[in-house]
Amino acid sequence: MSLRIQPARRPRKLKNDGTPRARPVDWEGQEQAVLMRWLLGEKMRGEPVGQLYDAIYHVPNGGQRTKSTGAAMKRQGVKSGVSDLVIMDARGGWFGLYMEFKASPPHTAPLADSQHDWLALAYDRGYCAVLAVGLEEAKAVLREYAALVRTAHHHTARVHLKSGTEWRKA
Repeated sequence: MSLRIQPARRPRKLKNDGTPRARPVDWEGQEQAVLMRWLLGEKMRGEPVGQLYDAIYHVPNGGQRTKSTGAAMKRQGVKSGVSDLVIMDARGGWFGLYMEFKASPPHTAPLADSQHDWLALAYDRGYCAVLAVGLEEAKAVLREYAALVRTAHHHTARVHLKSGTEWRKA
């Protein structure tokens, strides 16, 4: 058995009075994780809103990263302002739902200009675009969206692309 020596951690920055700063708490991330667990539970209970669980995903745009990782992610297509949760389920005449999720008060962060602009872009492109502040408001949004009638796809003929690799074959 070999022992691995851990590199020394950088000490946390100190407050003006010389005491160490508390580690930051990701209130939004914690609350969003609770929302996802709730939605999975609704799926398991057979509730209508649970149907959205398989079609929802989180866009991990936030968080602390090194400059080099941030630059690499930007080159790969990460864009600031993209909404936290996307539901690829067309309902109520919408193509899907973009939801910007914020933690409940008093931990609510303000909506950044880039987030506002992304919601406006999604709305202009035919997506339902919503800001949900807190767990209960997000649940209400998901329940309301799930209650909408599925958007009919048969009104417009689909055009299949010639480019790309065929993925439908077994």
